Amino acid sequence: MKKELKISELPSHLEETMQLSGFVHSSRNQGKVGFITLRNISGMVQCVFIGEALITELKKITTESYIRVEGKLVAAKQAPGGIEIQVVSVTVLGAAAPELPIPVVTIKGGEETEAPVRFDYRWIDLRKPEKTQIFKVWTSFEKGLRNYWYANDYMQVYPPAFMNTPSETGAEVFEVNYFDRKAYLAQSPQFYKQMAMASGFNRVFMVAPVFRAELSFTTRHLTEFTGFDFEISNIESHHDVMDEEEGALVAAFTQLKSDFPDLNIEIPARPFPRVTMLDAKKILTAEGVASGEEHDLSPEEERGICDYVKKTQNHDFVFITDYHKSKSAFYHMRHADNPDRSKRADLLYRGIEITTLAQREHRIEILEKQAIEKGMSLESLKDYLNFFRYGCPPHGGAGLGPARIIMKILDLPNVREATYLPRDVKRLNP
Repeated sequence: MKKELKISELPSHLEETMQLSGFVHSSRNQGKVGFITLRNISGMVQCVFIGEALITELKKITTESYIRVEGKLVAAKQAPGGIEIQVVSVTVLGAAAPELPIPVVTIKGGEETEAPVRFDYRWIDLRKPEKTQIFKVWTSFEKGLRNYWYANDYMQVYPPAFMNTPSETGAEVFEVNYFDRKAYLAQSPQFYKQMAMASGFNRVFMVAPVFRAELSFTTRHLTEFTGFDFEISNIESHHDVMDEEEGALVAAFTQLKSDFPDLNIEIPARPFPRVTMLDAKKILTAEGVASGEEHDLSPEEERGICDYVKKTQNHDFVFITDYHKSKSAFYHMRHADNPDRSKRADLLYRGIEITTLAQREHRIEILEKQAIEKGMSLESLKDYLNFFRYGCPPHGGAGLGPARIIMKILDLPNVREATYLPRDVKRLNP
C-alpha cells in the first residue's frame, strides 16, 4: 500500500503528481470546470476537474462518497489553503447513497441535527471535522497521562470486567448470568488495583470500561464509560494521591497545549486548591448556595465551589477532601483522630466532579469491621479481603472520568458528545 501524504504536508510538494483519498465534502459543477472538496482525517483540499470526461465522472459522484483522486498539486491563490489538485483521474472506492440520513455539512446559520438522531448514525456524525477533533484531543490527553505514568515507573495492568461481587457499596450494578451463577459488570477496577499493590507492583495504571446501572438522564452520566485509574504504594495519606494526580494532569494539559496551540489550553498551576468538605459547606453558605445534603455536594454546589475557587484563586481545579464516612466506601481509610471522616477526596474541574480518590484501608481487621458496618457480607468479599491477609503496603489511588474532562476542555454540552459510542439508560446502539 502506497502511503499518502497528509494534507498538511501538501504545500511542500507543489508540482508533484500524487494520489489522495477521502470523502467528498462538497462538489460543484460549473460546466467546463468542476470542483470537489476532498476531506480526510488530516484536513481538506480542493480538487479541480477540467474537461468533458472528468466533468462527466464528477456528475456521478455523490456527497460523502469515498474517492481516490490522482493529479498534480499546484498553487492556486483562489483555493482554500492556496493549493489544489488538478485531477487526471478519479476512482469511487465507496459510493454514498444520494440521500444522507444526517448532514455532514451544516448550512451556515442552520441548526445541527438533534443528538438522538445523530447518535443513531454516529459514524457519519463523526466525519464532521469538529467531531473528529474531540477524539484527537482525547488521544493527546491520554498521551500526556501515559507519558507521565511511564516516566514515573508505573506498570499498566488490565483488569477484568466480570466480577463475582460488586466493587462498590450500593445497588447501581449490572447483574449478568455467568454460566451457573451470577456475575457483575465492574463498577470500578478498584479491587484489582489494590490486588496489584498486594502483589508488590508498587505503581499501576489502568484504562478500562466502567459500568454503572444508574437511572440517570443528566448531561454528565453514562451507564458505561472509559475510566483512567491509578494506584500507588507507600503513601502517608490521601494527599500523596492528590499530589500524584496533579502531576499526571499537568502532564496531560502540557501535551494538549503542545499538540493544539489554537485551543488556548491553560496548564494548571500546582498545587491545586484543597478544601475540606466542612469548609466547602461554610464557603457555599456564605456564597448563598443552598445545601441539599449535609455530607455531599449537589451539582449546584459543585459549580458554586468551583466558581468561588476561580474567583479567589484563579484556578479551574479544586480537591474537596475529608468526606464523612457515610459518603465513603468501606475500603476508604478513616482519620485516626477523627474516625467520622475518611481520607477521601473528589477533584472538581470547572464545576463538575472528575475524580474520586482515597487512601485505602489495608489493615484486614479494620477493613472487615468497616465492611460489616456498611452491611456487606464478608463471605461475598472473601477473595478481595484475602488480598490483605498476607502483607500489603499502605496505598491509595484514583479513578478519573476522562470524558467529563474532555467535555469541559472543549465546552461540549453533554458528556455523550465526548464519548465515541455513548451508552445510557435508553441507548444500546449502534
